[in-house]
Amino acid sequence: MKLWIACATMLAFAGCMGGRTLKGQRVKTPDTLRILSYNIHHANPPSRPEYIDLDAIARVINEQRPDFVALQEVDVRTGRSGKDVDQAAVLARKTGMHSFFAKAIPYDGGEYGVAVLSRYPVKEGRAYALPSVPGVKAEQRALCTVAVTLPDGREVMMASTHLDVTRSDSNRVLQTREISRILGQAGMPVILAGDMNAKAGSRAISILDSTFTRTCTECPFTIPVDTPKRAIDFIMYAPASVFRVIGHQVITERYASDHLPVLATLVF
Repeated sequence: MKLWIACATMLAFAGCMGGRTLKGQRVKTPDTLRILSYNIHHANPPSRPEYIDLDAIARVINEQRPDFVALQEVDVRTGRSGKDVDQAAVLARKTGMHSFFAKAIPYDGGEYGVAVLSRYPVKEGRAYALPSVPGVKAEQRALCTVAVTLPDGREVMMASTHLDVTRSDSNRVLQTREISRILGQAGMPVILAGDMNAKAGSRAISILDSTFTRTCTECPFTIPVDTPKRAIDFIMYAPASVFRVIGHQVITERYASDHLPVLATLVF
């Protein structure tokens, strides 16, 4: 009886410690991170050519409750989306998140590129111009990275990109090699997501597969939204030993954009 009372007392004391050991050290428990990748088509619903609907994009994001969102095709102060509208900042405000934008090209009096939304304050954000083959006409592409510190003190980097769309894979090969080089120097675990404009098995995705682990192998299709036929939007991570995938799905939201959003849940 005395032994049982002693054990019960110790268990109660441990519970009161809130996950700490008797020496005051916090016991590490895995965090679940929800990652959303979304090409938002500058918040222009395909069924409404001249209309900008940031509320629809924000609603999609809020319904999924992500920790990080990789956004592509983001307008900042352009004529078509509003000269006073920073889409990344507006979406951050509408979702209660933090944002960092990386310009790919100047467009219609403003900027156009990729962004990351983060549930946690951005410790450091960076924008990188990605290369293309000399002499090949192609739109400039960018990589956006943010480093954050999670509540338990661990650091993680979230990256968003949108690779070249031209028929040849040559630009995407250069771009994925550069992305692998940049993120390989992060010094912390990395999650990469975006519109890769390439299918699994292509040279570009194979390069990423040699560095990162995708959250899907037989990936659900993401485009076109009405009758999806291709998977070109991916989420991946490195190192493989740090993360575990517990969910991957394509969200069947067909109004807000011309891509379906992709959601992955990771244990970190």
